[in-house]
Amino acid sequence: MVLLSTAFVHLMTMAAFWSGPHNTQFNPFLGFDALSQLVLTITSVLFFIIAIYLCGFLKEKGRSNNVLIACLLCLLSSMTLVALSRHMGLLWIAIEATALLCAPLINYYRTPQGIEATWKYLLISSLGIAFSLLGTLFLAVSATTLKTVFLPDILNNAVFLSPSWLKLSIIFLLVGYGTKMGLAPMHTWKPDAYGEAPGPMGALMSGAISSVVFLAVFRVCQITFHAHLQAFISPVLILLGILSLGLAAIFIMNQKDFNRMLAYSSIEHMGILVLGIGLGGGAVWASIFHLINNAFAKGLIFLVAGNLFQVFHTKKIADIQGVMHKLPLTGAFLIVGFIVLSGFPPFGIFYSELLILKQALVTHQYMAVFFYCLFLAVIFFGFSKVILNMALGTPSEHVAKSTKKDDFLMTMPLVILTVILLGTGVFVWASLYHFIDEASMLLGG
Repeated sequence: MVLLSTAFVHLMTMAAFWSGPHNTQFNPFLGFDALSQLVLTITSVLFFIIAIYLCGFLKEKGRSNNVLIACLLCLLSSMTLVALSRHMGLLWIAIEATALLCAPLINYYRTPQGIEATWKYLLISSLGIAFSLLGTLFLAVSATTLKTVFLPDILNNAVFLSPSWLKLSIIFLLVGYGTKMGLAPMHTWKPDAYGEAPGPMGALMSGAISSVVFLAVFRVCQITFHAHLQAFISPVLILLGILSLGLAAIFIMNQKDFNRMLAYSSIEHMGILVLGIGLGGGAVWASIFHLINNAFAKGLIFLVAGNLFQVFHTKKIADIQGVMHKLPLTGAFLIVGFIVLSGFPPFGIFYSELLILKQALVTHQYMAVFFYCLFLAVIFFGFSKVILNMALGTPSEHVAKSTKKDDFLMTMPLVILTVILLGTGVFVWASLYHFIDEASMLLGG
């Protein structure tokens, strides 16, 4: 109840800010613009939905969940701080906090594989954090004449930054924050961490935490664009995006573990986000729109994975068959999640992927177009082969005899997420459209 009530208060507080100005400064360190307000709203809504789900998920556990709840509440605080940070040093501290607070969530089941995944996550995340710290220090060196790393001051005086130090800073920040975001080739922690974390924790990490880390990458791009170094960063982002798509396409094929497959799907969509930013123009709008839909789509599919684990007690794809027969509602949402993540209309991911393709054609990035279409086709084939077999197959005799059914508290969040995804796909509300417009204009989109 503490988790749920705190999530509700956070959501209502965030909703109150939607009626006010979209660019607010609380003090020199804290404030938000259109994009940070949008990211914080995504985080708040998704966290509240996951809190509802956890009311059903945790009631069957025979042990205390105090550490879990404390980590979740502190994680909500750190994600809020990332969104509100107007100082590049404070932004780094907040992202480091999210990295540390995720560790107990990954090792929730306390298995040997969970411990291994947690240490791997901490080791690789620590390297990423070190790179981003060096990048922040190099940014401070490039701003020696300004004597500040407050974001508004840097953006307003970006032309006075030292170009050589700024370029070095950009590379280190992209590697550091790209590691936390899960971009290839800095992605190696993600399949293990998502593979061992329970469904609701995977939903939070892939939907909310990835969104706030994307905001950090967006801030780096903002500084770069204001310093007129688009030609330097855009090819790097396009390369990272295509590389992430390619790696996801390779490893989704013949994947044996459902949660690991979802991890590679997350890598794919993180690649699409940075690809859109790298292409610029209308693709920036598409990338931000994709961010919204991806967060709720990942929340949906990981919560479905949580339901499946509660009944089948495994994450192996070969052992999860006949979901529609055993859990009709969960099976239906499994199909919905597949349709959404595969980019089918009327869901919003279809439109964002199409707009990114259009921008690539307009800017004559034909190699990117070829690999983008190729990798998306391979990923669709791999996804459809796995999920359709899981949903429509025949359950094993042991599972068929189980008395467990769809739980209301663990199914209602799936309904809410599906309604949100349909809403953003079929009809983009005027206020949301305006927010995306304002956010994309931060990069000239």
